[in-house]
Amino acid sequence: MIAARNVHYSQLLSPGKIAGLELRNRIVMAAMGSEFANEDGSIGERLIAYYEARASGGVGMIVLETSAVAWPKGAAMPNMVGFSSDAYMPGLKQLTSRVHAQGCKIAAQLNHSGKVAQEDTAAGRPMLVPSIPTRKRGDMFDSLTHAEINNFVRAAGPDGKGPTYKVMDKVDIDWVIAKFVAASRRTVDAGFDAIELHAGHGYLISSFLSPHSNHRDDEYGGSVGNRARLLLEIIAAIKAEIGSDFPIICRLDAHEFRIDDGIRISDTIAVAKLLEAAGCHALDVSAYADVSVGIAFTEGPLVHKPGGYIDYAAALKAAVSIPIIAVGRIEPALAERHIAAGDFDFVAMGRKLLADPDLPNKLLAGREDTVRPCIYCYVCVSKIFINEPMLCAVNPSVGREAELGQIVASKKVRNILVVGGGPGGMEAARVLALRGHKVSLWERDTVLGGTARVAALAYEPNGRLLSYLINALADLPVTIALGKTATSEAIQAAGFDTVVLASGARRRAPEIVGKNLSHVLDGEELRDMLFAGSTHGKLKWHQRLLTRVSWLLGFSRNTDLIRKLSHFYMPLGKKICIIGGGLVGLEVAELLAERGRKVTVLEAGRDLGAELSLVRRWRVLHQLKESGVDLHRKATVVEISKDRVLFTQGEAEHQVFADNVIIALGAEPDKELRQQFASLKLEMHSIGDCADIGYIEGAMRSARELAVTL
Repeated sequence: MIAARNVHYSQLLSPGKIAGLELRNRIVMAAMGSEFANEDGSIGERLIAYYEARASGGVGMIVLETSAVAWPKGAAMPNMVGFSSDAYMPGLKQLTSRVHAQGCKIAAQLNHSGKVAQEDTAAGRPMLVPSIPTRKRGDMFDSLTHAEINNFVRAAGPDGKGPTYKVMDKVDIDWVIAKFVAASRRTVDAGFDAIELHAGHGYLISSFLSPHSNHRDDEYGGSVGNRARLLLEIIAAIKAEIGSDFPIICRLDAHEFRIDDGIRISDTIAVAKLLEAAGCHALDVSAYADVSVGIAFTEGPLVHKPGGYIDYAAALKAAVSIPIIAVGRIEPALAERHIAAGDFDFVAMGRKLLADPDLPNKLLAGREDTVRPCIYCYVCVSKIFINEPMLCAVNPSVGREAELGQIVASKKVRNILVVGGGPGGMEAARVLALRGHKVSLWERDTVLGGTARVAALAYEPNGRLLSYLINALADLPVTIALGKTATSEAIQAAGFDTVVLASGARRRAPEIVGKNLSHVLDGEELRDMLFAGSTHGKLKWHQRLLTRVSWLLGFSRNTDLIRKLSHFYMPLGKKICIIGGGLVGLEVAELLAERGRKVTVLEAGRDLGAELSLVRRWRVLHQLKESGVDLHRKATVVEISKDRVLFTQGEAEHQVFADNVIIALGAEPDKELRQQFASLKLEMHSIGDCADIGYIEGAMRSARELAVTL
C-alpha cells in the first residue's frame, strides 16, 4: 500500500461513496470489451489476471466489461462474459475475490445487446428491438481491408442475408426483465459490490430510451417516461430481488451524434430524475453516435475530443443529487479540477488504464511523469470490431499479464547492446535494465525516437510515448550513446555478449521514372530534411539554408517545436503528391493538409491505410476528405516529371500537378546489420521493424517479448 498522498490530486485521490459503498479514490475503470473470456462465456485466468492488474494498480472501482444477462442470447461479441447460468459462478467468484484482495471494488455491467447483438445474428436468431430499425448505408465498410471484411462475415448470419429483428411484445419484455433479475442475484452471490445497468451505446435498454429507435405506440413508447419504462421496471424488479440498498448505477447516453432524432441532454436529464426517484444510486454519463459512419465511433462512445463529455456530466450533476461518473478522455489534472468544481464525482478511465494499470498508484506516489501514456491509436477497440482479443499498442502485457506483465530480476546478468533508439529499442533497453542487465543503447542519430518522430510530428499523441520512454531511460542505469554507429569493431571492443538489433525498417523507393528529380523525396529524405538538417541536395538554396540553421539552433531536435513552427514554414511547395497510401503516406498527408498544402495520395492497391487500426483509419480517412485531400486507389504511377505525376487507373490515364512528390513506399525489414554482424561470436536478436514491419505496436510487443526472457 502506498502511503504517500499527492496534494496535486487531493480530490481525485480522495475516498468517494456510491450509496453505502466506499471507494478508496475517485478513479473508476470503465467497462471495455476484451474478448478475454472463454468461448462459453465463462471467466478464466486470462481475464482475471487482466482485471487483477488494474486492481493492484490502485483504481478505486472496476466496472466489469459489458456482460450478457441471457448469454448466448443478446451477446454483442464472441467471448463475451455470461451471467445467465450458475455455471459461471466459480469464475465470477474468483474474479471478485482477487480484485478485493487488492483493496479494489468491482461492479458487474449487466446488458442485453438488442439490435447490436451480433451473436444472435451469427446463430440465426432474431435480435430483440423496440421497433424495426431503419436501415442506413454508411461508409464503414468502404474502409475495410479484405482481411477485415472476412471477419465481418459472421454478421451476415448463417444464410448470408444479414440480421433479422423481433419487435418485443410483453412476453419478450417480461423475459428480458427476468434475465436481468436473475443476473443481479448472481452478481450479489458472486461477491460484486455494485451493478451497472448498461442503458447506452445502442444496446437494448438504450434503444427503448432513444426516440430514434423507439417508435412504439404502447406504454413503452412516446413520452420520455414511457421510453424509460423498461429501465425503470428492470430496476424495480432487481430491487425486489436483492434489496434496495445494493448499489445500482445506470450508464446513459447524454447525446446521440449524427442522429437527427436521437437522444439529447434534455431527454437524459428527464430520465436521470426518474432514475433518482426510482432509487438508482449513481449515473455513468456517456454518449453514442450513428456508427454506420466510420468517424462517428470516435465521437460516441469512444470520444476523441479531450474531455468531450464533461459538459454533459456537469448538466446531470446540476439536475440530480446522486453521484455522477464522467468519462471521455479526461486527463487526471482535468478530472481534479472538475471534481473540485463539483461538475462530477468520479472519473471513469478505459484506455489510460490499458496503457498503464498502475496510473492511480503513480499519481498517489507523486510519480505522474512515469505514467505510460495512451496514444489514442484505437488499436484496443479496433480488435473488438474484427472479433479478436483486445491489445494495447504501448502496453504489450494487456491480456498477457502472466507472460509479459511481470518484470523480474534475471538470474544471469548480461552485458547487452541495443542498437537503435526508436520505441522498440528504448522499450527493450528499459525492461532489460529493470531486470538487472548491464545495458547500452547506441543510436546513430543525435536524438532518440527513430522514425516514430515523424509519426509524432503528424500525430501529437505518438510523441507522448517517446517522452515516456526517454524519461524512463534517464532514470535507469542505461548507457546511451547518441550519434554512434554500430560496427563490428566497436561491438567487439566494448565486450558485449548480447546484441539486440532495433534498427528499424529500410525504405527504398521503387523504380519510378523521375524519382531522382530534385523535388522528389522518399521517406528517409523527408525525415532527414525535417530532423537532421540534411537535404540531400533536393531543396532550393534558401530552403537548404533555413533547414540547416534550424538544425544548428537545435530546433530540429524538438518535435513539439517543429510541429508548431511547421504551421508557419515548411521547405515544401503548396501542391504535394504522395505516392503510397499506407500508414506512412496517410500520416504525412494528414500532416501536410493541416499545414495548408493541397495533397493528392496515389495508392496502387484497393486498401488505404491498411496498417492503421480500423477505428483510427476511419477517422484519418474522414478528416483527409474533409481537408480536401484527393485519395486515389488502384492508381499506378507511370512517371514523375518536373511539375506533375502521371498515373493510370484501369485503362484511363491521369495527371496531378505537384511542387513536391513524396514517395511513401518501400518499407522492408532492415537485415543489413544482422548480416554485417554475422561473424561476431555473440548472441544476437532482432526486434521491431528490422525483424518484421509492425510499427509502434509491433516494436513495443517484440521488445517486451524478448526483454522479459533474456
